[in-house]
Amino acid sequence: MPYVSLDPASNKVLKTYTSWNSAQLTGALEKAHAAQQEWAQTDFARRAERLRDVAIYLRVHRDQYAQLITQEMGKLQREARAEVEKCASGCDFYAQNAEGYLRAEPVKTDAGKSYVAYYPLGVVLAVMPWNFPFWQVFRAAAPALMAGNAVVLKHASNVPQCALAIETIFRECGLPSGLFTTLMIEADQVQDVIASHAVQAVTLTGSETAGRAVAACAGQHLKKCVLELGGSDPFIVLRDADLEFTTNMAVESRFLNCGQSCIAAKRFILVPEIADAFVQTFRTKVEALKLGEPMQDDTQIGPMARLDLREALHHQVTDSIAQGAVALTGCTPVERNGNFYPASILDHVTDKTRAYHEELFGPVAIIIRAVSEDDALQIANQTRFGLGSSIWSQDVARAELLATRIQAGCTFINGMVKSDPRLPFGGVKASGFGRELSQQGIREFVNAKTVWIRQVRTTSR
Repeated sequence: MPYVSLDPASNKVLKTYTSWNSAQLTGALEKAHAAQQEWAQTDFARRAERLRDVAIYLRVHRDQYAQLITQEMGKLQREARAEVEKCASGCDFYAQNAEGYLRAEPVKTDAGKSYVAYYPLGVVLAVMPWNFPFWQVFRAAAPALMAGNAVVLKHASNVPQCALAIETIFRECGLPSGLFTTLMIEADQVQDVIASHAVQAVTLTGSETAGRAVAACAGQHLKKCVLELGGSDPFIVLRDADLEFTTNMAVESRFLNCGQSCIAAKRFILVPEIADAFVQTFRTKVEALKLGEPMQDDTQIGPMARLDLREALHHQVTDSIAQGAVALTGCTPVERNGNFYPASILDHVTDKTRAYHEELFGPVAIIIRAVSEDDALQIANQTRFGLGSSIWSQDVARAELLATRIQAGCTFINGMVKSDPRLPFGGVKASGFGRELSQQGIREFVNAKTVWIRQVRTTSR
C-alpha cells in the first residue's frame, strides 16, 4: 500500500509514496550496518560536531519544518516551531554530555585494573508515532547516534514527509550515508527488520497494542527493546491548590497538541473541598479556547491528526455519557471540513464508564471526584497505565510525600508533565519499560562491558 500524506485541516491529499519491497529493505539495512561499523570507530568529538551541525540546521530551517509538521499532522504552528526548537536543544544536549555519560568507570576489584566501558550495540530500529513527528524521532536518534549506533526509522504512515525530511537533515549535516535511514515499509514488515542480523535493538513509542507486538518479536529474536507506550496521567488537585494557576496549567496540559500526547493530563482527580470551584473555573477557560485553522497564530485548538482517531474518541465519549458521565461542554464533532473536535469536558466520570479506564487521546478532559486525599491517590493508581502524573498543592512537602505513592515513571509537583533531555523519561505497568533521555536513556543501547586486567610481571633472567 502507498503512504498517503493528508492535511488534517481539510483531508486533502498532499503527497503519496510507494512502500518499499523486501529487496529495498534488505539493501537499506545492510547499508546501515556498514555505516555503523565505520561510525563506531569515530571519536566523541567528531560525533558531537555533526550533531551540533544538526542543531544549527534545525534552527535555521525551523519555520520550514514547523509548517511541514502542521500541514501533515495538524499541530498548531507555534507548537510545531517549539517542537523543532526542542529537537535542536536535544541534539546540543547530547553533543555536550554523551562522552561524560559513556566514559569508562573504574571499579576496584581483585584485578590490577578493572572498569566498565560502554560500547555501541549496532543498528537500532526506531518505531515512532505521528503526534510529535520530529521530537519523538530526535529524542531517540540523538543519544543513539552519539553512542556510536546507527538508526533506521519506521515512522507512522501518516507522516511520511516528516520522516523523509529528518533523513535529509542528517544527510545534509554530514552524517555518513545510511547511518540514519527512513524505512518506507508497511507495519507488517517491522518484524522482518527486528529479525534481521543487521539490527541489534528496537525502541518504540506508540500504542499498547503495538508495544506488545514489538516486544514479543524482539523477545523471540533476543533483541534489546525499550517501549514508551500510552498513558492516562492523573492530575491530582488538593484542597490548598492555587485555583487560578492550577486551572491555567490544567488547560495547557490537557489541550496542548489537541490533547494528542501520551503525557497530557487526562484524568483530573479532585478532592471535595476544591472540586466545584475547580470545575467551574476550568470550564470557563476551556470554553474560551478558540478552534480554527492550525496555521493561524490565534488558534488554540486545531484538528485531530486523522478522521478515524476523531471517530474513535467520540465513541469513547458517547459511551461514557450513556454510562453516566455528564457532558459539561463540547463532546460533539465540529461540522466543518477536517478532523476537528472541540475542547470538551466530561464530569462525574466513575469506574462504570469507558473514560475512567481508557486513554482518551484527544481534546477531552475527564473529571473524577474523589471522596478524600487517600481516595484520590487510589484512583490515580487504579489504571493499567503508569507514565506521568502531577500533584497540585501549595504544601510542597506534603505533595512530595504523596508523590512517593503514585505508580508512574514521573511525578511533577505544581508543574505540567514534560520530557526533558536532562531527566530520564519512561513509564511502568502498561506504559512500557526502559528509559529515554538523560544518562539512563543513552545507556539503554550500549554494551556495558566489563574489562578485567591482571598485571603480569615478567621474571628477568
